[in-house]
Amino acid sequence: MTTQIEAARNGQVTPEMTSAAMGDELTANEMMEEIAAGRVVIPNNSGRKARHVGIGMGLRTKVNASIGTSSDIIDLKAEVEKAIAAEEAGADTLMELSTGGDLDFIRREVLGAVNLQVGSVPLYQAFAEAVKKYHDPNKLTEEMLFDVLERQCADGISFMAVHCGINRLTIERLNRQGYRYGGLVSRGGSYMVGWMLANGKENPLYEQFDRVVEILKKYDVVLSLGNGLRAGAVHDSLDRAQVQELLINCELAEMGQEMGCQMMCEGPGHLPLDDIEANVKLQKRMSMDAPFYVLGPLTTDIAAGYDHISAAIGSAEAARYGADLICYVTPAEHLALPSREDVVEGVRAARVAAHVGDMVKLKKTSRDRDMAKARRDLRWEDQFSLALFGDKAREIRATRSPENEDSCTMCGKFCALDNVNHFFAESLQNGIKG
Repeated sequence: MTTQIEAARNGQVTPEMTSAAMGDELTANEMMEEIAAGRVVIPNNSGRKARHVGIGMGLRTKVNASIGTSSDIIDLKAEVEKAIAAEEAGADTLMELSTGGDLDFIRREVLGAVNLQVGSVPLYQAFAEAVKKYHDPNKLTEEMLFDVLERQCADGISFMAVHCGINRLTIERLNRQGYRYGGLVSRGGSYMVGWMLANGKENPLYEQFDRVVEILKKYDVVLSLGNGLRAGAVHDSLDRAQVQELLINCELAEMGQEMGCQMMCEGPGHLPLDDIEANVKLQKRMSMDAPFYVLGPLTTDIAAGYDHISAAIGSAEAARYGADLICYVTPAEHLALPSREDVVEGVRAARVAAHVGDMVKLKKTSRDRDMAKARRDLRWEDQFSLALFGDKAREIRATRSPENEDSCTMCGKFCALDNVNHFFAESLQNGIKG
């Protein structure tokens, strides 16, 4: 199996490159060159057909949505509905992160329900199976772990968050700094740290990194280097443990690319606004511009119920400085398993953030300019078509119809634009600022 990066380095344009290039207004050759340099990846699985998107430098910032059961709520129908809703709301990729129920069956059902590339965190299933078999996650065997990687790839997973950067050195950093205000919030990361401490062993995903790469290469799956030590509180932002893991992941990204596997790095969790630029630039510099997949980042710890807004603020800033894929956060973050409505709100908030970041990163402002003119000229249908969520805008306006159809019920007869537009009618007709 020739992977996308191997094909690109051999000067070969694949159908996946051609398809992904169309979504970002690039030529297929330009996409090939970026993949060959390790600056762009295309989530893919040779055994499953789905819509292809490019993730990386120079491309539109993409949005990921995550769904999945928990040990408390196992409702396959609801998770499939959430996956479909995420796609309809405009997510570019999806992660299936179930931890409760028949995990193989759930994953296959989700894969069959959407046309998105689907990612996973294999440690979730590996530790869940260890608990089921041994009643102890720390009795997970290395062979069970690698079997899960192979099984998920065989099912059609196209990018996989694998916690390879946690090793004895990162745990030592965690100990020396006196642990953390927010503890360890990554489920995969915390369970791997627990396994290492309980067994007195090195992380097999780090120790046998070449085996991880070979499994994913077999299916042309993107290896997303998980951030198991990401900060779960703004006061833990950019601590030594997090930076140590990021450093290792950046090194592994380069190694994986040399071995012929598509690679991206993950980060960073909770970060105050003034740490975001440094985090993104650090990752980009140390990884030679490998794609950066960020969770959030959440910019405050006290916005429970509105964490999707906190994350949108952080995501816009991260995208501005070069983040390539942002994982949505829903209003249910830190509180409960998201509902279908939470998923939709999370995707839409993340899409706003991605666009705001791309306005700076990619200088993509023409749509905003066109919206400004449509609002100035009170062209409501054009406003709906230009809006990110025209259906929502139309719905709100329809529920509060104005007396004068040119205005809205916010201003009514006192519409600021209508008040002065007629004075500038000649300028408008002559195309000034138009």
